[in-house]
Amino acid sequence: MDRAEVAAHWEANADTWTRHSRAGYDVYRDALNTPAFLSILPPIEGLAGLDVGCGEGSNTRKLAERGARMCAVDIAPTFIQHAQAREAAEPLGIDFQVGDGMALPFADASFDFATSFMALMDMPDQHLAFREVARVLRPGGFFQFSILHPCFVPPHRRNLRDADGQPRAVEVARYFDGTDGEVESWWFGSVPADERERVAPFRVPRFHRTLSAWVDFVVAAGLIIEKFAEPRADIETAQAEPEVADTRVAPIFLHMRVRKPAAP
Repeated sequence: MDRAEVAAHWEANADTWTRHSRAGYDVYRDALNTPAFLSILPPIEGLAGLDVGCGEGSNTRKLAERGARMCAVDIAPTFIQHAQAREAAEPLGIDFQVGDGMALPFADASFDFATSFMALMDMPDQHLAFREVARVLRPGGFFQFSILHPCFVPPHRRNLRDADGQPRAVEVARYFDGTDGEVESWWFGSVPADERERVAPFRVPRFHRTLSAWVDFVVAAGLIIEKFAEPRADIETAQAEPEVADTRVAPIFLHMRVRKPAAP
């Protein structure tokens, strides 16, 4: 699947995705993934940052609220329109642009740091994406990203539950099967039944790679790994939001921070 087909899928998802995520249906993001990501983020106040694959901009806004001067790109124009509308209504100084993470529309060494929240596994050529981020980072800058955990969310994952419905194990398969645009259809888990009857599910192209391939992308781009994290819901969060309780059995997300070497 090429980048134009990927863009078409995300453009088709964008309106519903924006509405559902802003309604609070993306529980994994709001209850676990984004808070865990921000908890390991270095100080960014006063820094120039780039958010790659920003979607409707909610996470980009959290970075701007920490004092960063943010630019953000997404391949789907409708996502950018929603992000720009929110920015116009509640300005944080963010520059949202339509842009491809595999061909970033910025000069070399433009940013002090970059982020990507759950977008890289949806790009056809992650090698190019890492090279592009490395190119636009200043020496000494960092790139922090989250992806689906390649070991525990390969093309097949199924939660196994006990008699009380509590997660007890995770079944995974096809870990070594690299996928090139295999389309998965799903809703956010907390979307009500009546809403599911009104709208089509998301259709998301996946480009699954092994963990060793992700490390190879980092190394080939000349970046250095400095932080690895696998978010797990604590007991209180799992009780409050049962949807994320399976992350106490095995992780769904992988967070990594890598850094461009400083100039000699």
